[in-house]
Amino acid sequence: MPSEAVLCSDCLLHMPLTHFSQHAFDNPMARLFWGLFPVERAAALFFYEPNTQMANMIHAMKYYDRSDVAENMGVLVARSFMADGFFDGIDAIVPVPLSKDRLRQRGYNQSECIASGVSQVTRIPVCKKVLGRKTFAGSQTHLNVYQRRENVEQAFHLQDAVSLSGHHLLLVDDVVTTGSTIAACGRLLQQIPDVRISVLALGLSKS
Repeated sequence: MPSEAVLCSDCLLHMPLTHFSQHAFDNPMARLFWGLFPVERAAALFFYEPNTQMANMIHAMKYYDRSDVAENMGVLVARSFMADGFFDGIDAIVPVPLSKDRLRQRGYNQSECIASGVSQVTRIPVCKKVLGRKTFAGSQTHLNVYQRRENVEQAFHLQDAVSLSGHHLLLVDDVVTTGSTIAACGRLLQQIPDVRISVLALGLSKS
């Protein structure tokens, strides 16, 4: 059964949509990464705010074993962005990884589930082994932008990227706040020869 939270066209009517996929080269989310790493396109489906229906949905997929919500939201965002050509030319989807400890606690990586939903619609393959996470330094919820950057700067590493030379990769995460996690991953992916990088998230935090 599909989750009650998604997979209906009416769901979009109740979301604070960003419409960033219509101008994916220059929007508030894309600008977060300017000067940090070259980004081709960047878009989030909705604006994220605490204590809202969207926040409850993100909380459910991360802390209440609702991997189905994450996957179904991946389907929804892919269907929404397809008409704007957001996925044109993208060769592979790279989800932001979890540490082994956090993956063991949660049982799944919500970013992988979102990526899986996107792949169902776009037929773009998901590459789960490109990035790894070395450590989990605790929640970043209450950190400022500088603390977040320091917290994640050395957290990730490249694992298996030899075959991705010359590819256009789509980094996928659930919610972007300061962009620190995506920027850390993006800088690593830049080490792949002739790589291009785009970014997709479900939510962009207004804070």
